[in-house]
Amino acid sequence: MSGTFVGMPSFPRAAHDAVRDTTLRGNLRHATHTIRDKRAKAVAELADWQQLREAGKRIKDHTLRHLDRYLVQLEESVTAAGGVVHWAADADEANRIVAGLIKATGETEVVKVKSMATQEISLNEVLAAEGIHAYETDLAELIVQLGDDRPSHILVPAIHRNRGEIRDIFLKKMGSWGRPAPDGLTDTPADLAEAARLHLREKFLRAKVGISGANFMVAETGTLVVFESEGNGRMCLTLPETLISVVGIEKVVPTWQDLEVFLQTLPRSSTAERMNPYTSMWTGTADGDGPQAFHLVLLDNGRTDALADDIGRQALRCIRCSACLNVCPVYERAGGHAYGSVYPGPIGAILTPQLRGTTSEIDASLPYASSLCGACYEVCPVAIDIPEVLVHLREKVAGQGGRGHRLEKAAMKAVGWAMDRPAVMAAGERAAAKTRALHPKRPPGAKAWTDSRDLPELPEEPFRDWWKKNRT
Repeated sequence: MSGTFVGMPSFPRAAHDAVRDTTLRGNLRHATHTIRDKRAKAVAELADWQQLREAGKRIKDHTLRHLDRYLVQLEESVTAAGGVVHWAADADEANRIVAGLIKATGETEVVKVKSMATQEISLNEVLAAEGIHAYETDLAELIVQLGDDRPSHILVPAIHRNRGEIRDIFLKKMGSWGRPAPDGLTDTPADLAEAARLHLREKFLRAKVGISGANFMVAETGTLVVFESEGNGRMCLTLPETLISVVGIEKVVPTWQDLEVFLQTLPRSSTAERMNPYTSMWTGTADGDGPQAFHLVLLDNGRTDALADDIGRQALRCIRCSACLNVCPVYERAGGHAYGSVYPGPIGAILTPQLRGTTSEIDASLPYASSLCGACYEVCPVAIDIPEVLVHLREKVAGQGGRGHRLEKAAMKAVGWAMDRPAVMAAGERAAAKTRALHPKRPPGAKAWTDSRDLPELPEEPFRDWWKKNRT
């Protein structure tokens, strides 16, 4: 996985600063509560929601077990429809392929429809270094790009910005990227959307190359599917002469019948809508209609490693709905930037360490960025048991060693030795009770624990002594 965010501090240190930003917390609280309340109502309308959830889980698990077969079928179907398939083992290879395809057209500008895979591999930065300007066309992504910012939410990348901040960004930055914002721009949603529409329209009409991701790929026909709410994606997918789609290998589904399940669950889980406003599908190329050259870049970038983990692989079921972020008490207070990845929130805490490994400080801390309350599992439309994977990854991180884990291991070994010897245990309990007035409120080495918790007070006598006096 790309090193875009690697080098950031660990999650606890990044979150420590984020929770003190009252504007950020207010923006997040308002947005996440609004989205999750609407989602709950939309889901409640379906009497068979749990059956759909189970069906989505089974489809994804079946596909992951036979991923090799379905990827080969997908390649054959895309090729038969006039497309070209490229395989990318990692971010560097994917970036080389995309940059080479753009250079072959002679163009220096591209338009993009929202794609987390291209953010994952830092494609925009790589293209910029090659002299190619990539323009985001999703409204939230445009806000992030103009503000020289990073996305902080899977579905709403600019969720950490309020309307006033967005207006200021448009007024200050739009002119240097293209058509400037209108004079006297207000912060009403309609005015902001109109400013973005006018700014982007000239780019759509000028661009000869488009770059996209995909929510799903149908193996039996080679069809790619993009869900979006604005219509910008459809313009990006149909107006350019060349279309390049960069998609993670886990996004494949076997058949159109399988896709029908996700057409119901994804809109309700993400935007709380019964049907997605814009569902764009394309299969290869067609003479005189749409892009005349289509390239599909299938991205691994750590996914095969995650697939090999019996417990961790369920993270690859994710359909990027963001429902887990909107109910997570940790995300609501810390925001997405603290996770140091394009994938924030609970799903990012289990997906990123599997894609990037746990050697960096930020990645090793992500499995601990959770209270394990289980709310994320309850709302996941494909039933990813995120708490189970978090605990599994914590075990892996602990197994790597490190000062804190070595001390914990030594302490647990000492406690185990004492508990195996009743006489030693009893003597220790009596000594602790008699010296309780001398015990510090914050024992050495336990600062991380006692910063947010109070040590329980020791009783005047051990329970076993009390039992002997009162129950014999």
